[in-house]
Amino acid sequence: FLQERRTIMSKSNIGALQDLIQIARDSKAFYESAISKVKDPTTKAVYERMATAKGDLINKLSALVSSRGETPATGDTLVGNLRQAYADLRAAMSRNDDAIYTAQLEETEDRLLKYFDQTLAQTSSMEIRAVLEAQLPQVHACHNAMRNLKTSLAA
Repeated sequence: FLQERRTIMSKSNIGALQDLIQIARDSKAFYESAISKVKDPTTKAVYERMATAKGDLINKLSALVSSRGETPATGDTLVGNLRQAYADLRAAMSRNDDAIYTAQLEETEDRLLKYFDQTLAQTSSMEIRAVLEAQLPQVHACHNAMRNLKTSLAA
């Protein structure tokens, strides 16, 4: 029974990591797409930094999943695709693409941070917890950078 419980807990942890990988992929793809659509060079630079940070996070989480004998998630999510399509539609009807994309990208940061915190709180694996805790400052920094950019563009 104990071995079965560990397997279930491990599968649950891997599933949560897979979800985080997919959400980070959504975010990275959205940043990469938005880079070509915004005008301000400073905004583009922030988006490039965020896309790079998401790539690093995906790599670290994927390595952790692989180390547990699983294949890391390679897809994205419907929610992420819908958010990106919504931003494209709003930007097409607006004069301020930078503010539209930044607001929607800040929402993707909110989503990633929420799932990250939930996974960290619920994981039963010390190894997973250690990797997540090591990544948490960067996840918070990205979230805060986008919140600050959103605020500055709204002013």
